[in-house]
Amino acid sequence: MAIRHDGLTVDWLGYATVRIETPDGTVVYLDPGRYGVLTGEWRPDTEGVEHPPARDYDARDGDVVCVTHVHHYDPDGIRRVAREDATLVVFEGIDVRDTERDVERPADLPYDRIEVGTEDETVAAGVPMWTVPAYNHPDGPNVRSDGTPVHPEGFGCGFLLSAGGTRVFWPGDTDVLDGHAELEVSLFLPSIARNFTMDRHDAAALAESMDPDLVLPIHYNTFGALEADSAAFAADVAGRGVPVVLDER
Repeated sequence: MAIRHDGLTVDWLGYATVRIETPDGTVVYLDPGRYGVLTGEWRPDTEGVEHPPARDYDARDGDVVCVTHVHHYDPDGIRRVAREDATLVVFEGIDVRDTERDVERPADLPYDRIEVGTEDETVAAGVPMWTVPAYNHPDGPNVRSDGTPVHPEGFGCGFLLSAGGTRVFWPGDTDVLDGHAELEVSLFLPSIARNFTMDRHDAAALAESMDPDLVLPIHYNTFGALEADSAAFAADVAGRGVPVVLDER
């Protein structure tokens, strides 16, 4: 189902894929694809989890496509959502050698491309946007067996968009960082996965500090390591006095 907020139409299509349409018809996608969510092949690891159902999605209506880091970089997913004249806004540190998947480089895709760092400002198809750092704390829970962060500093970014004048924040794959709570945000799209990113408890606390107009969680229940109790998250956020909605079928 589509979520409507402040003139925007917002759809969580699975994993980290979000479609945002502004009142003037501009369409922005965040981190499209991976794990079969756009090809109709996604299946839950655990019976009973809630997740947008996979579909054979091939809209090709996106004016802007934003990609936060290599884990969310999916050239096939980009092709399924991007118009021929779309602008691809990609984190500059995406290196296809950092993945075992056989994928094309962003530079080889047939779209206008803007590369961004962790603290940049740009405009794509009339949509102003800012990037913010996205990483796991070295002394936090999201580290590998050798003690290195799953997402080290400089590995990716988050996006703050002014979509139709409404500020939308997708922090990317990250723990809660200093500065997040100071951002002016109307629609907050947090990950609530139990691994790799902020979990539902940290995301709820950040929502309370940030005080957005609406919270819509994404990036959960795609596979076992990302399982999360979305109903408990929603109850937690609502109990803190922040409006929250779930985009689940």
